[in-house]
Amino acid sequence: MTLVVNRVYQVVLRPTLACPVSTRGYKGEASDDSRGDLIEIPLPPWTEKDGETMDMKRRRLLFQSRKRGMLENCILLSLFAKKYLNTMSETQLRQYDRLINEPSNDWDIYYWATEAQPVPNVYAGEIMDLLKEFTKNKDQEQRLDAPNLEYLDKGSQ
Repeated sequence: MTLVVNRVYQVVLRPTLACPVSTRGYKGEASDDSRGDLIEIPLPPWTEKDGETMDMKRRRLLFQSRKRGMLENCILLSLFAKKYLNTMSETQLRQYDRLINEPSNDWDIYYWATEAQPVPNVYAGEIMDLLKEFTKNKDQEQRLDAPNLEYLDKGSQ
């Protein structure tokens, strides 16, 4: 009797392959993709923060460089910020702020930095050139993780 109950239990609870399969999914850049299933979520436009001291701006940009929507940019931008943020002029800080905060897609920043796609004129400049050069990693540093935050304490002592 136990064998029969177990067998019925397995058959009833086993997922069937004949169930309907959802057709919703990523279609990519196919020419027949109407993109009608995509939902555009409007983001508020980027605006420069007025009245922010350079120290506060550096701290905010350091945080924003570390907390990205994708790991690749988290590592790339946090290491870039660690190396260059404290030496950037006010103009360079504004350029970097706009670069990492205005585009709504982190992949765009990654593709521009790796030169997989051309940089739009609005983001081209000294900071983007510096980021592209940093991304090439000519010194062949091991970049597997975002930097430890201990270096921040050393600068304040």
